[in-house]
Amino acid sequence: GRDAAERGADRAHVMLRRELPIDTRSPVRVRWGEGHRAKLPLPEEVSSMLDFELPTELQALRERARALAAEGVAEFGAHTDSWINGYSKEFSKRLSTEGWIGMTWPTEFGGGGQSNLARIIMGEEMISVGAPIAASWFADRQMGPALINYGTPDQQAEFLPGMLSGESTWCIGMSEPDAGSDLANLKTSAIRDGDVFVVNGQKIWTSFAATSDYIYLICRTTTDGPPHKGVSEVIVPMDLPGIEVRPIKDMTTNQHFCEVFFTDVRVPVENLVGDEGAAFKQTMTQLEHERGGIDRLVSNKPLYLRALAAADTDDPLVRQEIAALETGYRLGRILVYREVLKQAPAGFSAATKCFCTEHQQRVANFAARTLGMEAVTDSLATHAFAYNPAYTIMGGTSNVMRNILGERVLGLPREPRV
Repeated sequence: GRDAAERGADRAHVMLRRELPIDTRSPVRVRWGEGHRAKLPLPEEVSSMLDFELPTELQALRERARALAAEGVAEFGAHTDSWINGYSKEFSKRLSTEGWIGMTWPTEFGGGGQSNLARIIMGEEMISVGAPIAASWFADRQMGPALINYGTPDQQAEFLPGMLSGESTWCIGMSEPDAGSDLANLKTSAIRDGDVFVVNGQKIWTSFAATSDYIYLICRTTTDGPPHKGVSEVIVPMDLPGIEVRPIKDMTTNQHFCEVFFTDVRVPVENLVGDEGAAFKQTMTQLEHERGGIDRLVSNKPLYLRALAAADTDDPLVRQEIAALETGYRLGRILVYREVLKQAPAGFSAATKCFCTEHQQRVANFAARTLGMEAVTDSLATHAFAYNPAYTIMGGTSNVMRNILGERVLGLPREPRV
């Protein structure tokens, strides 16, 4: 259970200091100051270790989130990758009651006005034990902020309340059969016909399309100009005529992925979000939110906690591997914190996603070796192992992330275009 896993983690902290050479003379100490930004310490505060102590209110939030997450797991079961696999509208309504949907949104839009760090802390506690938060995660993470930044007052008044209450579920229509990581190559069209857009095309890997009330559709409203021009974002109610949803059962037996087909679907023009034909930058902003979040680091933490409790810590090689994984969690958390505190350069979420998702694959490999036969007889473990290859694919492949990092962040020469 979690108690045993936490005892294992405590041992791992000691092992980390035992196994890794640490220069205790390094006079570095960091505290989260007002606004949760790191500040330089006063001379009398300097010690020989890094101290990422959180303010009292965030520590209290962590404890409350941990308690509610445990309740959610007890009632609805544990899920690896619970932000995408753990669907429970009832539990999302409990999150709403706590004020944990839209907790970072401005108060004038009904949000909590809290820091991005607060949301990360809450999300980490939920996902780390597998609490089912998927019904509200996408809207909270992406669609709500998009409507706040680019939507009209009418759109905000119509759609934000349902997101905040946990009543409405949203999916996002990005990937297509011939346009996965290459989003600028999308073909789904939305052509004006009077006061409506007529939508035709296909989306794939659309999580929760079968249960969503709305799809936030990335589509093409014109073919004039270079590929990234002419991209628009449109809110499409999923009950409109002409929409067909086909669930995709993956090898874990999950069916949250779907194909979505649009045949002459007529969508009111007032559902356009932002500028027509100029939404590519809007979409890239959404991907920054998607790629640099805590969900990319702790998706299979429930599996890790189970393996940690079962690990043979008398074996020095096992201790070294645990120490390396514990280090990976800490480094990944720092990268995520940098993203949400806006301390990372533009585009650096690509590096955060690469590191965090590859760390999750190392976690899965460790768990497979540790759990032995349980890895193929326990349903939670089996699902987690089968899902493992997806981490470095969904949200943009690691190869694409490295290209983004090289070209846009480091300024290296562009990869030759064929």
